[in-house]
Amino acid sequence: MDASARLGPGPVRDAVRRAQQRAREGAVAPEEVPDTAVALLPRTAGGLRPVINATGVLLHTNLGRAPLSAAARQAVQEAAGPTDVELDLETGVRARRGRSALGALRDRVPSAGAAHVVNNGAAALVLAATALAAGREIVISRGEMVEIGDGFRLPDLLVSTGARLREVGTTNRTSTADYADAIGPQTAFVLKVHPSNFRITGFTRAAEVGELSGLGVPVVVDIGSGLLAPHPLLPEEPDADSQLRSGATLVTASGDKLLGGPQCGLLLGEEGLVRTLARHPLARALRVDKLTLAALEATLTGPDTPTAEALAADPAELTRRAARLAAALSDAGADVRAVPSAATVGGGGAPGVTLPSAALSLPEHYAARLRTGPVPVVGRLESGRCLLDLRSVPAGDDERLAAAVRSAAEG
Repeated sequence: MDASARLGPGPVRDAVRRAQQRAREGAVAPEEVPDTAVALLPRTAGGLRPVINATGVLLHTNLGRAPLSAAARQAVQEAAGPTDVELDLETGVRARRGRSALGALRDRVPSAGAAHVVNNGAAALVLAATALAAGREIVISRGEMVEIGDGFRLPDLLVSTGARLREVGTTNRTSTADYADAIGPQTAFVLKVHPSNFRITGFTRAAEVGELSGLGVPVVVDIGSGLLAPHPLLPEEPDADSQLRSGATLVTASGDKLLGGPQCGLLLGEEGLVRTLARHPLARALRVDKLTLAALEATLTGPDTPTAEALAADPAELTRRAARLAAALSDAGADVRAVPSAATVGGGGAPGVTLPSAALSLPEHYAARLRTGPVPVVGRLESGRCLLDLRSVPAGDDERLAAAVRSAAEG
């Protein structure tokens, strides 16, 4: 396909100018300018570059968190044109937006009376606070007043909705009695927040949802990481279904973390309450587009996501993969060896949990070369070596990873 038709004239002109400049500098011969320009063309008209995540952090925020499954990617492509997102094709009249995606979400969380989706996890909590607590109080433990990343703090987020915070307990210990003493006529709801990116150990106490559900006010639980049901490898990570069964009125979560889907915010809970939130004026400003709905539904109904596969990866097979790659790359002249490694969930999920893994260990200077290569590879630096952890690399990317290492070795 003609590059101008695929990318637009601007990127093509830029590639030609850069190739010509390299010829002026003597980096390439004049007759090599056309091939150099072709090599400099971007893959797409967008500015984002696909990378291989070899950090060992399965949900790396700087790399876009959960990679979508092949089913979700195909669903996005199919939804890119006109779709029936708000049209019932049988009757020809307007229909509820994203109804099949919402149905799939409810099917995955049987204890939820209804579900709603907004554009990210923080937006889910903002919608709940705005609709339920503007001008009223939210009761929350001091130990759960967290910072959610990039300087954004939960207290600031909640106060911006017009709600007032009633802090109870201490940083390390908050009892059910602390909540009960604070509840009054101005209480809109009790908020439980999973401190998903840190752990407090030692002399600690936190009230459980089941204890709080009997206090006579709604209990909203922000589980953060988007786990819909219990996971055997993550026994301490709260999930939506269990929290609702324990008595939570509403659960909020992110879709692009342990669920393995696109960026979105999930609201699950009592039918009447969720319907109220979905009809609030702010819900319109926070709604998701058809591409997100398509990716979410395919994530919920399709095969295992890359995140689920990475969590379930067999450490012995990771070790065999590392050994095979290291042997092949050593034969090609790279300074590489296979080593044991420890991966993490990341993305604000399962703090303190490590997953046994295996990695390729390379000299430190490989890190920059790999990041800036034709196929960018992002690893991590540890003890003066560049580690490429295979738990976060799908097995199908092994050859691309090897090619990137060979290119870095030659550079």
